[in-house]
Amino acid sequence: MMWKHFLGLLPEPIVILYTILAFLVPLIVYKLNRKLHRFGDPPWKKEEKGVDEDPHA
Repeated sequence: MMWKHFLGLLPEPIVILYTILAFLVPLIVYKLNRKLHRFGDPPWKKEEKGVDEDPHA
């Protein structure tokens, strides 16, 4: 009986799915963009590392 009360407070599964996707999609795009820049930037561009860029990431 108490479980039904707690389950009633949870959002619907589609809302949970969209919340997870709203986090994962930008994260994946960001990581992919960093990899593409690491392998595709010309040598002169690689010398201009920004303050927040991690060369080991």
